Amino acid sequence: MTKPTKLQPPSPSPKVGNAGAKFEPQGFFCMWHGSSFGNWLKVLASRPPLHWSRLHKLISITALSAINSGNNLLESAIYGRQIARQTIDHPPVFILGHWRSGTTLLHNLMTLDPQFTFPNLYEVMFPGNFLLTERVVTSLTSRMIPKTRPMDNVEAGFHMPQEDEVALVLMSGLSPYLMLAHPNNPSKYERFFELNDLPKEEFERWKERFLYFMKKLTIKQNKPIVFKSPTHTFRIPVLLEMFPDAKFVYIYRDPYAVYNSSMHLRRTLFAENGLAQIKMDEAMQEDALNLYVHCMDAYERGRKLIPPGNLHEMRFEDLEVDPLGEMRRVYEGLNLDGWPNLEGAIRKQLPELTRYRKNSFNMDVNLMRKVYNRWKSSFERYGYPSRLPEEETATIDV
Repeated sequence: MTKPTKLQPPSPSPKVGNAGAKFEPQGFFCMWHGSSFGNWLKVLASRPPLHWSRLHKLISITALSAINSGNNLLESAIYGRQIARQTIDHPPVFILGHWRSGTTLLHNLMTLDPQFTFPNLYEVMFPGNFLLTERVVTSLTSRMIPKTRPMDNVEAGFHMPQEDEVALVLMSGLSPYLMLAHPNNPSKYERFFELNDLPKEEFERWKERFLYFMKKLTIKQNKPIVFKSPTHTFRIPVLLEMFPDAKFVYIYRDPYAVYNSSMHLRRTLFAENGLAQIKMDEAMQEDALNLYVHCMDAYERGRKLIPPGNLHEMRFEDLEVDPLGEMRRVYEGLNLDGWPNLEGAIRKQLPELTRYRKNSFNMDVNLMRKVYNRWKSSFERYGYPSRLPEEETATIDV
């Protein structure tokens, strides 16, 4: 039996994860630097809030978007026919879960298995031309990417697995990640979660762009693709329509930890990718609370549609304590081959994994009560106690 190995570091982290969190800046690149010129103009035409302090970012995005458009056209001329002919020969694997539920850790572990491929940071940042530019550009600009992500201590780099939703927003503009341009206007992006209310033309465009991105990844490596975007948790019916044999792994976590870490995520992402200065006010808090409920409801509806044997559910806390045992159970639950290869890869990574330090947050008891009351069904379904204390504050590690 595998001996549990908790992913917890022996030494403290230099970063602080609380309401006044300090974080390592994202570097030169933000999400919008991967836009084509046309898509960038569409973002600006949607009249997002802008602030003079982001002027340098607006100028650099505009300049790079023009270069991206040229590279996109050149790649299309060189690879267009090959992309059009490419087929998706392997059912994908989708990692599902709300933001900050452990999806990144799970993605990083699963993609250690050489039988899989995945979208990396460069590919999602420059989805229109990575077949043409990735090798050269990454060799020249890798030093511009910080060693860890701005919202936590997870390793970063152009080669690391990343969310395909970034590629979708840059390729189509049909994504909830338009939130980063319109943080206080859900009407601009909320219909892109479940995709149910999209006009037929937009819906077909979304599917076409996703398949186009998959074909390009398959040209690089013709292997099953492991995707990790929390947004896919809302889209199980659409994903099953496109890929009836797809496999799904769903990870969940202590709701208190999810709430605190999600608010920290919003602060860092808006600071690094936003086009205006954003105040984390009560409206932002309400949006986070509502989005979690929406995500859980959508998952509960969607999970019933997944064929038996194609869904595995797991707790983040179990994965953190025993990554080998939990990943073995994933492979057994989904009837996946290749466990010995992944087991060996994880064992080699354990020393590196133990250096990771979670952020720590202080949570006021009144906020705990609010979160518990709003998300009570998830506490009960996943077996997490309320832990409502008599004291006025409680410390929750996330």
